[in-house]
Amino acid sequence: MSDSKKILDAWDAYSDEHTDLDGWPYDDHAYGLRASQRDADTAEAFEPLRYGARHLLATAETQLGRLPEGAVQNRWVYQLGVLHAALDRLEQLHEQWLQTRDALPATAKPGTTAFDDALAEYHAESWNYLDDWATHGKTLREINTAARKAPSPLAPAPALAADRRTPARK
Repeated sequence: MSDSKKILDAWDAYSDEHTDLDGWPYDDHAYGLRASQRDADTAEAFEPLRYGARHLLATAETQLGRLPEGAVQNRWVYQLGVLHAALDRLEQLHEQWLQTRDALPATAKPGTTAFDDALAEYHAESWNYLDDWATHGKTLREINTAARKAPSPLAPAPALAADRRTPARK
């Protein structure tokens, strides 16, 4: 997720420098190539996380349900919902990509126009959902940190622990 944040920050800097005040690119072709590279880089950064993303979401939801009310940020439930919706769509798009890739002619290999154009389209369609993960993914870490800092239900409450002290012997 931090790689995605770096990619987005680099994109924002590029976009600010290469667009006019209304957000229109000075050079449509160069801007499009850079956006395509951003999409591919973001997809690549998400790939190691993709297979465990459902588990991460389930863990965060379990942790969130066990946190004391005062330790919960109001935005966390919404952000987990955004992550779930984005992951659902990413999985659908991935399945569509696999079908598209398998339907390409045998001569369409990485580096050929047919393959690279189809892959670029998949990345472009995925980018908004990957951006959701880059933007809201830190919520998983925040919930985990709050869960680790929360008092354990197995530990005695601080007030009880203080009452159990025995007087010091002389």
